[in-house]
Amino acid sequence: MVQKKKGPPEAPEKADEPVEPKRRGRPRAYEPDVALGKALDLFRTTGFAATSLDDLSAATGMNRPSLYGAFGDKRELYIKSYQRYRDNARAVIGDIFRHDWPVRERLERIYAAALDIYLSGADGPRGCFTVMTAGSEAIADPDIRAMVQNALTELDKAFARCFRLAKEKGELPEGADPVVLAQLASATIHSIAIRARARAPRKELEAIVAGAIDVITGAR
Repeated sequence: MVQKKKGPPEAPEKADEPVEPKRRGRPRAYEPDVALGKALDLFRTTGFAATSLDDLSAATGMNRPSLYGAFGDKRELYIKSYQRYRDNARAVIGDIFRHDWPVRERLERIYAAALDIYLSGADGPRGCFTVMTAGSEAIADPDIRAMVQNALTELDKAFARCFRLAKEKGELPEGADPVVLAQLASATIHSIAIRARARAPRKELEAIVAGAIDVITGAR
């Protein structure tokens, strides 16, 4: 009698073997922090009105639903971009205000840092986002206007503290008014920001700064 060949034994069923759960949805294909930085770059270059949602989508690599989901509408994205700009500027210039350098050196460093910000941009100088916003969106939008006013006041106060300390140390004339000097210093910041966006060369802006520092410190 011929016996049939037996095949390999069947593997026993593993009833209790865990099943890998299926992944739901698609992984996020963007980094919100990076996308916000790209939106800021675009708004600083072209402004609010001239920047379309398609422009923002192309710059950030996000489609419209993703943009709305992450940042809200165009206005909210503009506000978040402006807040990022202020945080970045505060981190750079605010650190200089906190150092106890002689007043002239401190002013030179503050204006040099400001020019670095205003003259930056892959497609040319972009100036100051606060000054740019003050002349456009702040006019009709009370929330944005409040943010701009806060930024201007914050700068005035930082300069005033700087000049009060300099006066106490005898670096400024006895009759110097720290508040008035702060307004003059801030006005110089705003002037070089506008001129930078208008493509004035850095040497010209540095000459304006040097003259303003002379006036503020009583050297002229």
